[in-house]
Amino acid sequence: MPPSPYRPHPPHASLARRLAAPLATIAGIGAAFAYVGTVDPNEPGHYPACPLLRFTGIYCPGCGGLRSAHAFIHGDLGTAFGANAAATAGYAVFALVWVVWLVRAAQNRPVRIHVATRWWWALGGVLVIFGVVRNLPFGSALVP
Repeated sequence: MPPSPYRPHPPHASLARRLAAPLATIAGIGAAFAYVGTVDPNEPGHYPACPLLRFTGIYCPGCGGLRSAHAFIHGDLGTAFGANAAATAGYAVFALVWVVWLVRAAQNRPVRIHVATRWWWALGGVLVIFGVVRNLPFGSALVP
């Protein structure tokens, strides 16, 4: 049974074993970003359309996420933020959490990131507001 992320590895666990999960995670994320970086989502036919946008014309909070990732991987942070501000902020949050995970795994310390329920509700609320505002006339700057 693999060790829980909330407990340190056994004291005899090698550094390679402790770093395997965070490095595998970043390899997967890196592969996904590499794919999106090489296969341009701005050209039609490469990726499926957002079903909500396709059938209703409404932008969901995730619309523009692939274009955001493509611009981000090419270093165009302004375009990435313009395509999907929430996704671009999410990249920074993911990077911070991943670095904490990597450092703690290297030090054989448990990863204890506890987010209170009210913060999850707040995040959900922010994403709902983001989704609504980007579909209103005054929120056109948030449209991908």
